[in-house]
Amino acid sequence: MEIVKIASFAFIALFLFILFKDKREDISIFITLITSIIIIFFLLNKINLIIQFLQSIALKANIDAVYLSTVIKILGIAYVASFCAEICKDAGANSIASKVELSGKILILFLAIPILMAVLEAILKIM
Repeated sequence: MEIVKIASFAFIALFLFILFKDKREDISIFITLITSIIIIFFLLNKINLIIQFLQSIALKANIDAVYLSTVIKILGIAYVASFCAEICKDAGANSIASKVELSGKILILFLAIPILMAVLEAILKIM
């Protein structure tokens, strides 16, 4: 029932956000940022368990650790870029949010190049 704790915390933060939104926008943005960070920290243990699970599956499947670490980095970039973009959107900085999203996509593409090359090499070996 951890989602109930997260949702309760989020509703309290939402109430504070609405309370300060019209009077002190700087405080409302700060509330959004702090709430998001606290929720992420609450989930760090679960994220760690997911990474350990993926590592154990990769070990059993004989997958090279380089590929798994690249996939985990790609997921991290996607989540951090999305998190940052949402905070920027909440603050009303949509253009900054779109630049963060674009940066995340480019970094993901950059990290995916070695995996794409390995897939192409495997296809060429089959042919």
